[in-house]
This record gives sequence, structure tokens and C-alpha cells, in this order.
Amino acid sequence: MGHKVNTLSNRLGLIVGWQSIWCSNYPDRIKEDFKIRKYIENRLPKPKIYISRIYIERTLNRINITISTSRPAIIIGKGGDEIEKIKKEIEHFTYKEIKINIFEIKKPELDAVLVSKSIARKLESKSSYKKSIKICISSALRLNAEGIKIKISGRLNGAEMARTETYKEGRIPLSTFRADIDYYMTESHTDYGLIGIKVWIMKGEIYGKKKIYNIFKYKQVNKKK
Repeated sequence: MGHKVNTLSNRLGLIVGWQSIWCSNYPDRIKEDFKIRKYIENRLPKPKIYISRIYIERTLNRINITISTSRPAIIIGKGGDEIEKIKKEIEHFTYKEIKINIFEIKKPELDAVLVSKSIARKLESKSSYKKSIKICISSALRLNAEGIKIKISGRLNGAEMARTETYKEGRIPLSTFRADIDYYMTESHTDYGLIGIKVWIMKGEIYGKKKIYNIFKYKQVNKKK
């Protein structure tokens, strides 16, 4: 089963938390969450590659948004101006009070989202996909990752026939629920068509209870200093 389903959804509630926390009025709220995430990514086209995940928590009259990124300064802007603009623009179409927090990712080499986006960007700039993948694998292992697997599919190097290649170092125990495995899938838009990229990163095993909602507790940075 661990090999057939999404690695993160298989661990929801155990060692992985939901990226949206709220209840009731499901259709409208999930649509609004999707709109908020897309707006933030499109509003920041250049820093988009530095954004890992966007977490949304709702209270009665307020929406708490936490952006996890490896480059917080780019998103915040000078004196917090950029993040303040984003906050006001989101308030304009949600009609709710918005609070935006920034969570800095200290080791982007161990974040599956950032690794996959990095490979996708290099493919779009016509860099060697094998070299890019090997650099990502060596960087993750250097930072004590227990394993990493990267699968890439499509017309690699402009080949006539699409193919799939898999690169793996270390261990990726997908059927072990206590295994802390980060996973993400993205696409690279190249001159030869779409190339799919999947990344699994094994960070270790978690024993006992893990507080899975700590991401919302980080310091607010949307105020000007």
C-alpha cells in the first residue's frame, strides 16, 4: 500500500499534518484555499521557486497563512512592504482579516518541494538533468538524509520516445509509517514538452508522539519594523 498511494497522505495524522486546518463549508473553503495559494504563487513569480508549502488555518473571522520558504527576505520585501501588500490584496477578495507568517527552511536540500522545483528550473534552462539530479542527491546525503529517490519522466534530452529514469541513494521505506519521508511531484515545461519529476527524501524515523501543527506557531513578520 505504501508504494501505491501518496507518501504524505498515507501518514496524515500520524507524523504529517494537514496543510489546511478548518471544518464545515467544505466546497467554498477549499476553493478559497486554492485561490489563496495560487494568488500567492502568481503574485511572487520570481520567489515562487523558493516557496515550499503554504499552510492555511482558519478561525471565526481570521485566516492565518504560513508560508514556508528558504528565502524569507525575498518574500517579506524591504521593511515588510511586500508582505503587507500581499496581506491587503488577499483581504480584498476574501473579506476576512489576514495574518501572514513566514517559516524559514534552514536546509532546503532536505525539502522535497524545493529540490523538485530546483531540478525543474534547471531543466527549463537546458541544463543536464543527470548532473542536476546528482548534485541534489549528494547535497541531501551530505546533510545526513538517510535516503533520497528521484524519478524523472518524459522526453529526456529531447529523445523521440519518452522514458522514465529513477535515481536512488540510501533507503526509502515507504511502508514504514514512522519513517519521516518528504514527497513532492512537479512538472518542468521544456521545449520538448512536459517532464514529470518526483522526489522522495527520507529524513529518519520518528518514535513516540510528534506535534504536527507547530508550523502555525512561528513569529508574525508582516509588520513593519
